[in-house]
Amino acid sequence: MTDDTTNKSETKAQGIARGLTNYGDLAFSRYLRRSFASSMGYSREMLDRPIVGIAHSASGFNNCHRHFPEMIEAVKRGVLAAGALPVEFPTISLGEVFLSPTSLKFRNLMSMDVEEMIRAQPMDAVVLLGGCDKTVPAQLMGAASANLPAIQLVAGPMSTGRHKGERLGACTDCRRFWQQYRAGTIDDTEIDTVERKLASTTGTCAVMGTASTMACLAEALGMMPMGAAAVPAVSADRLRIAEDTGRIAVSLISNGRTPAEVMTQQAFDNAIRILLALGGSTNAVLHMAAIAGRLGLDFSYGRMNELSDTTPVLVDLKPTGDFYMEDFSAAGGIPAVMRELRHLLNLDCVTISGETIGDRIERADPWVDRSVIHAFDDPVRPNGGLIALSGNLAPRGAILKRSAADPRLFEMEGRAVVFSSLEDLANRVDDPDLDVTADDFLILQNAGPTSNAAMPEAGYLPIPKKLARAGIKDMVRLSDARMSGTAYGTIVLHIAPDAASGGPLSLVRNGDRIRLSVQEKRLELLVDEAELERRCSETPISPQKAEAQRGYSRLYSEQILQADEGCDFAFLKGVGETD
Repeated sequence: MTDDTTNKSETKAQGIARGLTNYGDLAFSRYLRRSFASSMGYSREMLDRPIVGIAHSASGFNNCHRHFPEMIEAVKRGVLAAGALPVEFPTISLGEVFLSPTSLKFRNLMSMDVEEMIRAQPMDAVVLLGGCDKTVPAQLMGAASANLPAIQLVAGPMSTGRHKGERLGACTDCRRFWQQYRAGTIDDTEIDTVERKLASTTGTCAVMGTASTMACLAEALGMMPMGAAAVPAVSADRLRIAEDTGRIAVSLISNGRTPAEVMTQQAFDNAIRILLALGGSTNAVLHMAAIAGRLGLDFSYGRMNELSDTTPVLVDLKPTGDFYMEDFSAAGGIPAVMRELRHLLNLDCVTISGETIGDRIERADPWVDRSVIHAFDDPVRPNGGLIALSGNLAPRGAILKRSAADPRLFEMEGRAVVFSSLEDLANRVDDPDLDVTADDFLILQNAGPTSNAAMPEAGYLPIPKKLARAGIKDMVRLSDARMSGTAYGTIVLHIAPDAASGGPLSLVRNGDRIRLSVQEKRLELLVDEAELERRCSETPISPQKAEAQRGYSRLYSEQILQADEGCDFAFLKGVGETD
């Protein structure tokens, strides 16, 4: 007697015969598909092979990905060498600085594109080729939902530029020079010169911004080959990694390993520890919550805080340190960081290549550059780079990157200086008559996920010009917005619920007292409950709330979740389908 499961497995369609278009006659469907595929010049031998799809996000509106044609060719070499047929296909691309109102608004759209094209087109495994900030989480979200065997490949970081003997890297140095320009310490000619030197090669930002953070977390989750996160975009090693990724993708066809089998609850704990040790981007918290939500896994701020209390910052990279991603790669990269955290990690987690995290640590080169990657007992700082705050101003939480903040501002009470929208901020922040001091808290409302602004990277509120010119470089800033992973400062972000949905942030008024305590992980609006209830009853629905009438914007306004749930769409959460 033949086992039914075995029989089904043996007869399961692969390659070009997978998921046939339905014309009511499957034999005709297969015949027709092969006919049209033949028009692309494939031999019969190639059409009989299993297929590895290559989902890529190259675009003329994405400078980070301009080297993708060369990377795609390297992936194809690996796939062909391993006996399968590579077929590339484009998806939506999200070039961080080229999208309005913000790239985050379109992350979920890209994830849907990735999910549906993986599911609808005939492929047995898929390589996810992304890089720029939102592309990697969008691909991981889509792949998690489709749950076809998948492996991530990233663009790699830019190399640094030079200006007057100083290394430059987008975009932390962008912000540093812009601060100097606003403060009047450099002129129009110099800022124009710097502008052309900040992003000098292809690849993602040269610092531990969101793109680099998400690349590192994809490796920590086990969704990439070992050491693949930090290798520079311009390095020949990046092409060798691409080729190896193609080979691994073919092996997934036979072993059937899916994203859900790799990105487990224990793997997420590993990745969060890596995030904390890197002092990585606050945006990663949103993305990790969204990816976990697609898999039906728990992602809680409470758990992140537990891990943060026991995970030191080990990596000395900009925006919080001195070095760049190319230095991190040369210093040992993610394998070296994982070795320092070995006693805290779930070593049995299986990676997409079949080895465990423990195996990878054992296999990695033991040499490490201690100026870039510190030992566990000699950390850059004794606790994690990120924490979640809670309190009556942020009932569902808020995020602070304490490794990028001024410790002198960690335990503080201040007066609120409120900006009701991005437009209000732009119009008034540099007004010489603005009533503000360095001890005040700058508050931005109506820049969260449910607002028309769609949660842009506007949480890095500029220091009012009159304070900047007086030498003030940091002050407490609070908002329901995000900030770039390349930014720095004592900035509280992702306040949830956001102001546009009627959260407590919408009730803050000029002159209110606010208390921040990093030690207690608290954020409190020091206004009595009776007054808050009165304000709540008198506050109309925000005119900044997104209420689109058509298309994707309408879907966004109806389905967007708050920051603590990763700003995913409500109807997309849950365990992905199994093929």
